[in-house]
Amino acid sequence: MLRIAQAKDGGICRIKLPCGRLEAGQAERIARAALQHAGGVIEATNRGNLQIRGIRTGSEEALIGELLDAGLGPSTPGADDVRNLMVSPAAGVDPQALVDISPLAAELLATLENTPRLHALSPKFALLLDGGERLAMLAHPHDIWLSALPLGSGIGYAFGLAGCPPVSANDAPALAVVPQAQAHKLIIALLDLFLELATPEQTRMRHLLENHSPADLLQRLQARLGDALLPAGEWRRAPAHANAHLGVHAQRQPGLVHIGAATVLGRLDAEQLLGLADLARRYGDGNLRLTPWQGVLLANIAETAADAVIHNLHALGLLTDASAPLTRIIACTGASGCAKGQADTKADALHLAERLPAGSEQPGIHLTGCSRSCAAAHCAPFTLLAVAEGRYQLFARQPLGNGFGQLLGHHLTPDDAAELLASLTATRSFTR
Repeated sequence: MLRIAQAKDGGICRIKLPCGRLEAGQAERIARAALQHAGGVIEATNRGNLQIRGIRTGSEEALIGELLDAGLGPSTPGADDVRNLMVSPAAGVDPQALVDISPLAAELLATLENTPRLHALSPKFALLLDGGERLAMLAHPHDIWLSALPLGSGIGYAFGLAGCPPVSANDAPALAVVPQAQAHKLIIALLDLFLELATPEQTRMRHLLENHSPADLLQRLQARLGDALLPAGEWRRAPAHANAHLGVHAQRQPGLVHIGAATVLGRLDAEQLLGLADLARRYGDGNLRLTPWQGVLLANIAETAADAVIHNLHALGLLTDASAPLTRIIACTGASGCAKGQADTKADALHLAERLPAGSEQPGIHLTGCSRSCAAAHCAPFTLLAVAEGRYQLFARQPLGNGFGQLLGHHLTPDDAAELLASLTATRSFTR
């Protein structure tokens, strides 16, 4: 947030939200700042954060000052880049969760912000705390991940490095398990170990693993934590529920629901954000929870008010029906806002969505303006990589492959891609 990045369409300010949470008043401050100092365009990111685009030259310091005044910045300037912690948007309310991850997340965020040696971590270094929720993003690789599991009469955490919690037999297994009381100590030990062993060029855990095997790191960790480490065995995480980030879902608290909505291709305008803040106050607990599906979740809503909230979300132009093609499409900023973009991916995505079949079981699609793949932290079932204005290569994800997957089509228009996708999905089974 303290470092405005420049893009083709102006400055970009990313606001890192603790556990994706945003008070209604803070949302209003962001919306007004976006109108006053930029073009009013706000983006929901794939890590549950917000960013303001199109910031006008000369307005940067005033914008940052207003966001800091709203309590949206780090406790110390050096901590801005290290607040990369993901939890489920439904932490604390999800009926499938084994534990409310929120207290551990708050403790860890405080440690990251208030421990100067940890500020040397890369701005990309990311952590996942998973409480076992049904609503969970499990496909984004993280430098360190922890996932709750039953341990004796209590709770433990399986953990791993440079990957995701294992869901299937093909996934890399967890390294080990720690009791719940040792989770915070484990994470700090792993961060210290990384900072001690990594060279300046090794900014991510995957880089460190090129020189130090998981077994080596586990042995070093054992020396620090003693008998706290337990074998993980063949543990696998239960799959998350597809589409649980959209629509109405019961909470663990009787009589209450949470309601999820998707933005259209990750974009919000200031008026939509103001409208969401109003809904959170009128029907919920006065907070918004941003999701890694580039959307928003309103929690603690009376079950009797669900229809009214859905109606209002639709009126704001948000999506709550998983069968709508736009809910399964990701698109980067594209040539309209990024100098590296080879095509106007947002416009092409809207055109593509009009030609795709509806259905909640249809596979996800990612349109990217270049090979950097900024809009998606994981490989989508299908990727359209721009090669020229209005032209794309089509890739299908492979279970054990790297990159975007198998190349299926060259130099396709959005209409060509829609036709080819329709023929492929009619004969294949995919997961989002």
